Amino acid sequence: MNAPVPALAHDRSARQREVVSALAAVLPAHALLWQPEDTTPYECDGLTAYRERPLVVALPETEAQVASVLQACHALRVPVVARGAGTGLSGGALPHAQGVTLSLAKFNKILRIDPASRTAVVQCGVRNLAISEAAAPHGLYYAPDPSSQIACTIGGNVAENSGGVHCLKYGLTLHNVLRVRGYTAEGEPVEFGSLALDAPGLDLLSVIVGSEGMLAVTTEVTVRLVPKPQLARCVMASFDDVRRAGEAVAAVIAAGIIPAGLEMMDKPMTAAVEDFVHAGYDLSAAAILLCESDGTPEEVAEEIARMEQVLREAGATRIEVSRDEAQRLKFWSGRKNAFPASGRLSPDYMCMDSTIPRKRLADILLAIAQMEQTYGLRCANVFHAGDGNLHPLILYDANDPDQLARCERFGADILETSVRLGGTVTGEHGVGVEKLNSMCVQFTPGEREQMLALKRAFDPEGLLNPGKVIPTLQRCAEYGKMHVRKGLLPFPQLERF
Repeated sequence: MNAPVPALAHDRSARQREVVSALAAVLPAHALLWQPEDTTPYECDGLTAYRERPLVVALPETEAQVASVLQACHALRVPVVARGAGTGLSGGALPHAQGVTLSLAKFNKILRIDPASRTAVVQCGVRNLAISEAAAPHGLYYAPDPSSQIACTIGGNVAENSGGVHCLKYGLTLHNVLRVRGYTAEGEPVEFGSLALDAPGLDLLSVIVGSEGMLAVTTEVTVRLVPKPQLARCVMASFDDVRRAGEAVAAVIAAGIIPAGLEMMDKPMTAAVEDFVHAGYDLSAAAILLCESDGTPEEVAEEIARMEQVLREAGATRIEVSRDEAQRLKFWSGRKNAFPASGRLSPDYMCMDSTIPRKRLADILLAIAQMEQTYGLRCANVFHAGDGNLHPLILYDANDPDQLARCERFGADILETSVRLGGTVTGEHGVGVEKLNSMCVQFTPGEREQMLALKRAFDPEGLLNPGKVIPTLQRCAEYGKMHVRKGLLPFPQLERF
């Protein structure tokens, strides 16, 4: 995938002994795992369809130990896969069979909350929600709020450039991070960004955020905090047609309104969620929108009135505004529990993550409905509708190889259709291993080579998270041939839509 990792000169057990011996010199015994029963819990992240046991799991407790682990692995040319909470949904933390999984779970301290500068300095293993909990006494919070925020870590958020239901107004991780500290593949300290308005030298913060553990290992992050709004209210709008719902999203933005949150769910998803958390959703609707306004009471009242008018004109069949904070949280609890609710419908699900122009929301929903017939699998849809970030959840049984194969084809079809509609193959979950083929579809060989050149500049040996994100020329060539055999467009690049 990236720069090649050399084949083992001897069998796995011998290589394992060699790596364990090297790491035992820099880590205490309790911070080193290699027995199958100890390493199996690390064999996958939130994308459970793909599994691999790591050669060794290292659990350092200090930055000096992180540096020493990386230095030892670099000397032995051992691949390293950094891991946070393992909540990622694209296989970004899938272990390397010949490598070390570097678990950063013990880096879970909030180092400093500075209410004057509205910043927090945290270790990479701090949970997303814990930052807001620590900042709450100061009337502040950390805005990006992925649905997994009770468990996902800030280091993982940096790796994937995570968003959440309020990213439309408050931005993604990139827009809320000031500085990232960590270590290169060689174990050298490195820092991106600055506490000042600008960083000295090249500003590479936007390179490291979203780099999926390919360029460096993050250990510390300085995040921006924002004041908690005085008031927030949420509008739930029902539509009897998904096209009207999609057009309503575009109409809200076209009216000059930037809601704090703008989410969309189709009928199968609202039914699953309502049965799970009883959020008060309209089960008769073909789709519902959740539109939130926050700010001063006066600002919220004015914006809610404008949103209601736009939604009615767009064809909403029912509009309900949260009466109080409890009902607002109930509305959002449904959206934030979409994934676990879907888990009650099927033994397994695969969550896609493409992004499309807002005006094409209805087109992709109708296309997915047709794909359900083509592949014989159900799909429930939930969107960050405000920025066009889709999260179709394909329901399947991983114990059935045929269902898994159909699920993979279904997912690839969604991603490719998104590209045809002018979108991208990923919004916030990353490429990992899940979307390697789809990267062939969206990007030309020249564009992928530029990505590889950037990786080589940081990691010449290709030891950090190898085999992820950037597909090889051979892989893309084979996928392209399969495309042509199916009578589909060969890429460059879907004739640019």
